[in-house]
Formats: sequence, structure tokens, C-alpha cells
Amino acid sequence: MPEEPTRAVPGRAVVARRALSEIVRDAALGSYGVTGLAEPTLLARCRARLGLGSRAIRVTLHPTVSTEVWLTVAYGVPVAEVARQVDSAVRYRLERALAREVGPVSIHVQGLSSRRFASPPADPTPPPAVTASRVEPMAAPAGADSAPVPDPARPSSTVGAA
Repeated sequence: MPEEPTRAVPGRAVVARRALSEIVRDAALGSYGVTGLAEPTLLARCRARLGLGSRAIRVTLHPTVSTEVWLTVAYGVPVAEVARQVDSAVRYRLERALAREVGPVSIHVQGLSSRRFASPPADPTPPPAVTASRVEPMAAPAGADSAPVPDPARPSSTVGAA
């Protein structure tokens, strides 16, 4: 595994804005409570439906790296906590990828999603254990007109006799 340089190396590295958008997308969608990305405007939603690109993530590079992310949050999770977690994840991933400080990260929550989201159960107590036991058939009430139903667990002496 190559060692990281301890001094500045002459040259220039170019990172495409699209690559940074993918890093931001992965960090945001990997955060707890985020159900998806949302388009900021009605026009952007129409463009996305037509396949003309998404505007849910905006990355600007000058003078500092700043990002804006529009997302939807699962119903029932604390929105402020989700936004803090997304901010932290995006900031960490960008700083690690670029090896420089990241400017402002703006998180815009466009709505709540009612889609089923994997969340911890409301009641942490486990359900009661079920034990297997033999169930006895109920006796027919006196005066019933129906024929008795044989118990499939008991061997019958009349089975096969003709």
C-alpha cells in the first residue's frame, strides 16, 4: 500500500463536479432517516421525470467547496437529527476525498416520506415464546346433527377397512 506524501507534491489534480456530486449522494442516502433525494423546484421535477438530469445536489467549487442537498426524510424520525447526520456525513466524505476544508453544507428537507422505513421497534420487549403442544379435538355438543370428525393425529382402526 503506498504511503501518503508528507510534503506537497508539485502538479495538479482535477476532480469533476459530477464525482463530488456522487460522493455527496452516497453520503446523504447512506444516512439514517433519509428516504431519497428531492428536486428543489417544480421545473426541476419535470426535468428529472423527462430524464434531463437531477438538481437535488448542487456543488460549487469557488472560492470554497460548498454543497446544497434537497432530500426527503422518513416519517417519525427527528428531522433536525437527520439533517445534522447528513451534514456530518457529507462534510466527512468530502474532506476525506479532497484533503481540504469544506465550506457550508446546506441541507433542505423537502418533505416527509410515508414509505416503510427500517426503524427500531416501538416496543423493545420480545414477543412471548410459543411452545408446541398437542391440541385435543373438541367434543361435539349433544344433539348435533353432524358426523364426528376424526382426529388426524390418532390412528384409526377403521381406515382402510372396507
